[in-house]
Amino acid sequence: MPSLEELLRVPLSELTERFVERAQPVPRGLLEALEADGRQGARTLARRIRARQEKNRAEGQRLRHLLRYEVELWTQGMERVAGVDEAGMAPLAGPVVAAAAILPKHYRLKGLDDSKKILDEEKREELAVAIKRDALAWAVGVAAVEEIDSINIYHAGLLAMRRAVQGLTLVPEYALVDARTIPECPCPQKGIIHGDALSLSIAAASILAKTTRDRMMAELDAQYPGYGLASHKGYPTPQHFQALKEKGVLPIHRRSFGPVREALGLTPVQEELFPPSPPPPTRP
Repeated sequence: MPSLEELLRVPLSELTERFVERAQPVPRGLLEALEADGRQGARTLARRIRARQEKNRAEGQRLRHLLRYEVELWTQGMERVAGVDEAGMAPLAGPVVAAAAILPKHYRLKGLDDSKKILDEEKREELAVAIKRDALAWAVGVAAVEEIDSINIYHAGLLAMRRAVQGLTLVPEYALVDARTIPECPCPQKGIIHGDALSLSIAAASILAKTTRDRMMAELDAQYPGYGLASHKGYPTPQHFQALKEKGVLPIHRRSFGPVREALGLTPVQEELFPPSPPPPTRP
């Protein structure tokens, strides 16, 4: 480890590369020395290092906050906590995909968040690789288009979730599920509204489900060109509506969804994204 005096003789460009771009630990006294340096570039570097440190502290606090549900379960002795989420409920085409992930205790992965908040596809893929590498167990469950049309999209999403949990190589002691509860779940569970933004385990599952389905839709785009499946993943965009009108309905389209039925000249059906509310009680 070079001394402080030796570091101050290193070109500022190299110090920037070490302590800002590569985020190496900053030796004691270096920041204060840079701030007292007469060179404007040295003082600018000190500000950049402090800004990076503050950003890292904020990210650490965010990740700790996202583990509050998991920590509560860990303190009760349940170490295998699975997060569960799905992707692909709203698109007109393709399967619905769910994922389950059991993270190590006190796991931290910089940048891990709800997949809907991460707009960079490459970043989502990087996070998915890291989650698969680090997770104690992870699995994906899929419900096909035929199942969506048979049992409706709401129940197909639950089916994919159950398949994901059942596919884990470790039996979870508890499951944290985004927004819903899974029928026939093999362990106790808790549904958390907006769970993908509140639980790190659910966020990890959302990344796995999203990236898995995106890859499936890219493969289907190669098989069925002209519908833009790789760019909008089968969502009901103006481009997709136009393709339905001009090219017709594909085998991978969900025939229980209104726009697809309209393109086929069929009468609309109720798209059940959520279970129906019970009828109001009749008066005696």
